[in-house]
Amino acid sequence: MPLITSNSVVDLIPARIGLIYNPLGGWFRKHAAQMQSLLATLPEIRQIRAIDQIEFERAATVVVEVKIEWLIVVGGDGTLQGVMSCLFERLPADKWPEITIVPAGTTNMTALDLGMDGRAEQILSRIRQYLRRPGDVRQIQRPVLRIEQAGMKNVYGMMLGLGLIARGVKFSRSQIKQIGVTGNIFTILIVLRSLAGMFLGRPQAEWAPVRITQKDETGTLSERVYLFALISALEKLLLGIRPYWGREQAPLHATFIGQHSKRFWRAIWPLIAGRGHHLQKEDGYTSYNAASIELWLDDEYIVDGELYYASSQNGPLKITADGPILFRVL
Repeated sequence: MPLITSNSVVDLIPARIGLIYNPLGGWFRKHAAQMQSLLATLPEIRQIRAIDQIEFERAATVVVEVKIEWLIVVGGDGTLQGVMSCLFERLPADKWPEITIVPAGTTNMTALDLGMDGRAEQILSRIRQYLRRPGDVRQIQRPVLRIEQAGMKNVYGMMLGLGLIARGVKFSRSQIKQIGVTGNIFTILIVLRSLAGMFLGRPQAEWAPVRITQKDETGTLSERVYLFALISALEKLLLGIRPYWGREQAPLHATFIGQHSKRFWRAIWPLIAGRGHHLQKEDGYTSYNAASIELWLDDEYIVDGELYYASSQNGPLKITADGPILFRVL
């Protein structure tokens, strides 16, 4: 059975260290001069600038060719997702370098889940101190979502969202992000916007739930309409919420909230706190753990803040646990 989470302590510095940074990340962009100054204090680390898919691919090629053993990713969830997708194309997970995330994006969900305390500049300073005087660090394993559909290049990431989650992120990319809001404030605005859409009952497509077809225990396909759904390899999401309560011994957490779920507003706190064990499937609340999930849909979805589209004409969207990969936490 795949290992979901483990912690251990190491005190060795790998011989080859690499750093990929995205200067367009939300936090990095707002503090560009300070971030560039800090990167300049790390001349012993091979540094690679990457802002888009083409540059992520080039950076991943360098990581493989140089045989980087410790890779520092300076960026947000989207940067990490782009780097991971490129690395999976080139290396099996057990051949990867250890990864340290420096949270410098608009959203930094994976870094927060791993326990990367402090702002980006503080973590870079800790890395510089660690290189001068090595000490204990933590190692944490996490599985990764491998998302496959016929005719589509595989996507890898830590969290997939559907319905109002995808709508909120799409809105944020076009409006909230333009005003330069990042971090938890950015997340709160997305959540409030999505909840407002449910409360107001707007009929427009931008507020629409998502129609998903799945197989039941007998193999029969059935369609249901959900306010939102998520599948995650993380133990906690942004703001520390844990909106799943499955008990199965499997690496991926899945939660589906029906369009007409009963007493939804009373269920919000148990959903956020991961205390939804009393919520019933027949009332519109489903949460379970699995190693692989198949969904048929014609709709947009997000993976770590990046927007994609699934078409049922190409068969099911298959989400499978890959990895695990090893993170180094300072």
